[in-house]
Amino acid sequence: MTEGSTGPPSASDEVEIKLPCADLDAVRRKLEQLGARLAAPRHDERNDLYDDETGRLAARGSALRLRRASGRVILTYKGPARFSGGIKAREERETEVADADELEAVLTGLGFKLAFRYEKRREEWTLDDCAVALDETPIGRFVEVEGEPTGIRRALAALGLDSAEAIPYSYARLYLERRKKDPSLPAHMVFSE
Repeated sequence: MTEGSTGPPSASDEVEIKLPCADLDAVRRKLEQLGARLAAPRHDERNDLYDDETGRLAARGSALRLRRASGRVILTYKGPARFSGGIKAREERETEVADADELEAVLTGLGFKLAFRYEKRREEWTLDDCAVALDETPIGRFVEVEGEPTGIRRALAALGLDSAEAIPYSYARLYLERRKKDPSLPAHMVFSE
């Protein structure tokens, strides 16, 4: 949460921290040693961000995402982010939908268009009261820890990760920054194969 924000995160808030990670295998071994439970084996995700023609959602720090992963389709709204101690909190509302193609048609009918696509390979673990994701992306490897702030701090300490390395940006923002440095990158953050 930002300085001056009031109260703890609400039940609809996503509270997480994202860190770069050169060695996901080492984090995986540590999770196993700590008795963490594998919640979802490594799987591919395709995430499509939608916005209107003017980019209104992105301009206010919000996101409308359609995710396809492991045979599931999930529509998510994320509100503007607040930060405190490297931990990001933002409103998150999501629902599973039956038909991605029909939902895309609905979004298009409402005036939304695909603004950005990003892919990742994700493995999900549960460590105490936190969800830990090991992400491989076209721009690097990352660990995300989601839970309550005190649980996140405990998980980071147990995993030997340093919150000072936290990245406050979404994958879309990270890729945008990378493309500024290397305009030859494709418009979307997708695996080449």
